[in-house]
Amino acid sequence: MKKYTLTFLLVLASAFLAVWLYSSFFNKPQIVTITEERPMSFVNLPANSQQQLPDLTFAAENSVHAVVHIATQSMRGGGWSSGNPFFDEFFGFRRQEPQLAMGYGSGVILTQDGYIVTNNHVIERAQNIKVILNNKREYDARLIGADPSTDLALLKIEAENLPYLTYGNSDELKLGEWVLAVGNPFNLTSTVTAGIISARARNLGINTDQYSIESFIQTDAAVNPGNSGGALVNQQGNLVGINTAIASRTGSYTGYSFAVPVT
Repeated sequence: MKKYTLTFLLVLASAFLAVWLYSSFFNKPQIVTITEERPMSFVNLPANSQQQLPDLTFAAENSVHAVVHIATQSMRGGGWSSGNPFFDEFFGFRRQEPQLAMGYGSGVILTQDGYIVTNNHVIERAQNIKVILNNKREYDARLIGADPSTDLALLKIEAENLPYLTYGNSDELKLGEWVLAVGNPFNLTSTVTAGIISARARNLGINTDQYSIESFIQTDAAVNPGNSGGALVNQQGNLVGINTAIASRTGSYTGYSFAVPVT
């Protein structure tokens, strides 16, 4: 009996020893520590993010004094007349006197001696063109030339030492790049709005000229009636486009604006 008991105890001890040895040397769990070398990126920046939006103050200050307000006068309308008031009365012709029409827009000073670029549709058929600077000085302007195919026109005022904008390279603009639209919407002078480049080389088919050329810069900077002919500038304050049109069902800004590139 003692012999069987001793054998049983030896077998049991051997079993425990085998289990201990296996768990200690052959089945030991492996612990792996992963170190995150690069922080996670988020689509929306957290509130305590160190990243900052671009500083556009220099571009705004550099461009606002070189953008002008343009006011135009033209005579519109006027009915047909035979020249004989009795004849006109007998046949029911009613001579209508031409009406004075007022128009408004923006322009960009290109040189110190007063050359200004604007949209052709701003000054089209105008008999009188007046330019108002940001410092409220007013000048009569003469039309140097106009190109309906690109909707651009060049004006000249007799002045010297004017602030002006230098050309940027609109071909180097990137989608998502910040830009400023500077102009005079609703006769509100020296207005600056900000947005990004939404698309390039956009053809809208809005220019009705037979030989029209369209390759607009699309932005989401707010542009409204009166902004036409104003400046689109990059973060360095360089001129990259002439604000020309908006895509809207109401006639006011709804998120899409378009500029003629300068290069």
